[in-house]
Amino acid sequence: MTAPESRLPGPERSPGFLLWRVTLAWQRAMRAALAPHDLTHVQFVLLTTTWWLTRSGEPPTQRQLADQAGTDTMMTSQVVRKLADRGLLARADDPADARAKRLEATPAGLELVAKALKDVEAADAEFFSATDDGFVDSLAKLGQ
Repeated sequence: MTAPESRLPGPERSPGFLLWRVTLAWQRAMRAALAPHDLTHVQFVLLTTTWWLTRSGEPPTQRQLADQAGTDTMMTSQVVRKLADRGLLARADDPADARAKRLEATPAGLELVAKALKDVEAADAEFFSATDDGFVDSLAKLGQ
């Protein structure tokens, strides 16, 4: 039997383990920020990303939303349906593609984004306050 070996002295020097721990802590902060708004983190991401995409062009399709958010298309469809059922998103047929749906935040959805976004950005600022400006650039590079 071969004993495990690591080039690292322990988990406190493992980038993957540290990222895991930071991710869990950040997710707790996001859940706490979103709880008063009755939104899960994925609901917030998809609702807010819909608003961002609409703001910079025409309302996105579900596929465009999933691609931008980095989410599974089937899960995106399910979450979008729940957001639509709550009156936060409107789904309309795409005139150029009968199979596609265009998405747009409703007035109630925009109001919720406005409130939740303030709380999420405040939680992010507090959580990442120990980092410098280069940290966000590094995250963007890693996420490509």
